[in-house]
Amino acid sequence: MLERLFRPESVSLVGASNDPGKIGNVILKNLISSGYHGRIFPVNPSQDEIMGLKCYPDIKSIGYGIDLCIIAIPARSSVSVVQDCVSLKVPFIVMIPGGFAETGDDGKALQSRISSLIEGTGTRIIGPNTVGIYVPGSGLNTTLTPADRVGFPSSGPIAFISQSGALGLLTMDTISEFGTGIHSFVNVGNRSDLDELDLLTYLASKPEVKGIALYLESIPRGHDFFRITSDVVKNKPLVILKSGRTETAAKAAMLHTASMATDDRVIEGIFRQIGIVRAQNETELMDFTRALSYSSHANGNRIAVLTSAGGVGVVTTDLLSLPAHPDLKIAEFSEHTKAEIRKVIVSFGSVQNPVDITADGSVNQVNDILAILNEADEVDMIMLYALPQTPKMTMDLVDVAVKWHRIGKPLLVGVLGFKEAKQMLFSLEKEQVPAFPSISRTVRSAEALAKYSFYVRRKKNAVV
Repeated sequence: MLERLFRPESVSLVGASNDPGKIGNVILKNLISSGYHGRIFPVNPSQDEIMGLKCYPDIKSIGYGIDLCIIAIPARSSVSVVQDCVSLKVPFIVMIPGGFAETGDDGKALQSRISSLIEGTGTRIIGPNTVGIYVPGSGLNTTLTPADRVGFPSSGPIAFISQSGALGLLTMDTISEFGTGIHSFVNVGNRSDLDELDLLTYLASKPEVKGIALYLESIPRGHDFFRITSDVVKNKPLVILKSGRTETAAKAAMLHTASMATDDRVIEGIFRQIGIVRAQNETELMDFTRALSYSSHANGNRIAVLTSAGGVGVVTTDLLSLPAHPDLKIAEFSEHTKAEIRKVIVSFGSVQNPVDITADGSVNQVNDILAILNEADEVDMIMLYALPQTPKMTMDLVDVAVKWHRIGKPLLVGVLGFKEAKQMLFSLEKEQVPAFPSISRTVRSAEALAKYSFYVRRKKNAVV
C-alpha cells in the first residue's frame, strides 16, 4: 500500500536550506504553504533552525518515526541518506537529484547502488531525477518549483502521473487557471523502484479518483503493463500521452529519463486492445481525462449539437464529418424531435442538427431543447455551445448545463470567447461539467468519450 506516500504523517527534508536559491528552500516553503499538517523535520548539519522549524544534522538524530524522506542533495551524497532510511525503516523516499542513469555509465552505476540498498527492505523510492509529488488533499507538496511562479491545482478527482517533471508542472500550472482539481501528481523520474504501474494499482483502488492521466516516454514492465492497465480500465478511464513516437523523439527520451521507447505501432495496438484513450499533446491529456472523469458513459456515438451561433455549428459539423473523427456521427433527428424543437425556437432558427437557436436564443430555450434532445432515441451525446455574448444568454446557462449534465445524456460544453466566457468556463469546471474553450477541443473530447464508452460497452457485452 502506498497510503503513507500520499498521506504521510511525518516528512523529513534532507537538504533543507535558508538560501532562497536552493531547491531545499523551495521544497520546504511549498510543504509549509500548501497546508501540510504533519510533522516536518528539516535536515541540514550547518543549520539549527530553518523557517521556524528545528533543524537536524541527519535523519538518525530526529528520534521520531518518518513516513517520507525527501532527498534534495547531490546524487553521490544521497547514498548514505538512503542507507540511513533503510536502517530506520523509513517506508518512502522521494529522490529529487539528477545525475543518475540519465547521465551515462557512472550515473547508472550509482542508481544501481541505490536500488541495491533498498532491495528486500520495506523502503521504496520515487525517482531519482524527480520534481517530486503533490497531493492537495493531504497538503503534501514536495515539488521544486516556487509557488509564486506556478499554479498548483486544488483537490479534485483526477490523478496525474508523469515521467517528465517539467511537463507535469507546466500542465498543472495551465489547468489550475480554470480551476481543474487533481487528486495527486507524481513524477516518477528515472523510476529506479516505484513506477507508473505501482501507482496505477494504488490510484485505481481509490474511490475518490475518477480518472487517471499518464505521460509516458517508455512503457514500464511490458507484460505487467498490459495486465495492470487492463484491470485499471475496467473501472477507471485511463488517458495516456505517449511520446517517443519517432526515432528522434525516442533518442530524446533516452537522454531525458534513461528511457527506452517502444515501437509506436505496437503501442497503438496495445492501447486500442486494452481500452486506453490516447492523447496527442498535454492539452488533450487533460481535456480527455476531464471529459471521461466527469461524464457518464454514452450508449453510442450519435452527436446532437446545440448552438446560438450558426457558424459554430457549421464548423462543428465539418469536424464531425471528417474521416479524422470516425468515432463520431452527427445524429439524424426524427420528425418528432424536429417538431418538438420547432415549438421552442424562433421561425428563422434551424431545427436540423446542428440546432441553431440564433442570437435571439435564451437560456430557457436551451433548457427546453436539452430536455427534447435527452428524450430523443436517436441521440447518444449532446454538444452544447454556451456562448454568453448575446443579451439573453446569461450566467444562468451554467445552472442549466449543470442540471442536464447530472441527470441526462453525456453533455460536453464549448465556451468560446474570453471576457464572459472565462468566468463561465471556470463556473462549469467547478461543477465538473466538461467544458472547453474551442470547437476543436470540444469535438476531440467528445470523440475520446465515445471511444471510452465503446470500450466499456464492449467489455460489458463480453462478460454477458
